[in-house]
This record gives sequence, C-alpha cells and structure tokens, in this order.
Amino acid sequence: MLIQLIRNQPQGSAITGRLVINARWFCNTLERVGYQIPALCYHVAVTRSPKFQRLLPLVLDVPRLPIANSQSPIAYRSGIRFHRGTKPEHSTGCILVVADNPNRSRDIDSSGNNRSNECEIRTLSKLSSNNNSSLSSNKNSICGRSAADVEQSLTQLLLQTQESHEEIILEVIDFRPGTDYGYDTPCPPELQKP
Repeated sequence: MLIQLIRNQPQGSAITGRLVINARWFCNTLERVGYQIPALCYHVAVTRSPKFQRLLPLVLDVPRLPIANSQSPIAYRSGIRFHRGTKPEHSTGCILVVADNPNRSRDIDSSGNNRSNECEIRTLSKLSSNNNSSLSSNKNSICGRSAADVEQSLTQLLLQTQESHEEIILEVIDFRPGTDYGYDTPCPPELQKP
C-alpha cells in the first residue's frame, strides 16, 4: 500500500496537507512547522501507542534533521504517529488527521484552527437523507467525518493491510513551486514498492 502525504506551503506554525492512499484522497492533515518529518519514504506499522493507549499507525525510522553531509551515524526519532488533532501544538512531529470536508481545499487556517463548517456538513448529511442517498450512513462516506472517525478509519485500514502482510509505505512530498501541481519529491528507489 502506498500512502502519500502531500504538503501545502507552511502558513504560520501550520503545514496543512492531504493524505492520499493508493492514488485516492483519504483525509486532510496538519503538521507543526519545525517538527515535521523529512520529505522521504518510510515504512508504517500499526502498533499500540503507550502515550495514547490505543492502536495507531507508527512511522518507522524517521531520521533527525539535518541528515545531509553528516559524518556521524543517522540518529532516529521515535514515536512519530498518525493521530487526531486540531492545532499544530497538538504535534511534536506526529502527523495529525483532522475532521474533513472534501469540498473545501483549506479546512485549517494559518494558526492551525479547524474552519470546517459543521452546519454545512449537517446540511449535506440532511440533504443526502432527503434524497434517499446513503451519504450520511455509508461507512465509506468522506463527508463530515470527525477527526476521531478519520483516525479510526485510517488505523483500521492500515491494520487490515498489515495483517494481510502487505508492505505499507509512506511517501512524504513537500510543496515545490514551479513544478507540476507544485509537488516534486520522488521516493528513493530502495523504498519504492516493486
């Protein structure tokens, strides 16, 4: 499974982004400027978090910065996980998954506050019910999920993948002005899925 974290340009103390799983949008993300992990490829495993006391995806072998021109062995950070959060301060390196509304490109403002319009989400759910659509009850629905729902959905998806012995790769892609869609950070060949 390939997970791509596609970051936007930093705004204040926040870096917003989107999580794309196997080429499909999954959720919006939030990271804290200065604590974000390097734009590389990583393996991911679902393990029990001692801090949060629940199963959460863990990003493995995250190097400490700076890694370029280092004469000493690479030091690694531990405990970098995907978990829910609403402000950059909720992260010291972890990737926060946030409540989503896929019809808006920016649900987080520059201070990291969630700007999702709950009324708009409720209206969409109500409209779907009135139209005999299953949007509000469909477990695959992506409209109006809370951050806890997003976290749980991601954890379950990755846990199922892990249990089927499929490799889970996270590719972190930084915003690059002047390139197609603003993104151009390739995954190193040794971590690319065959």
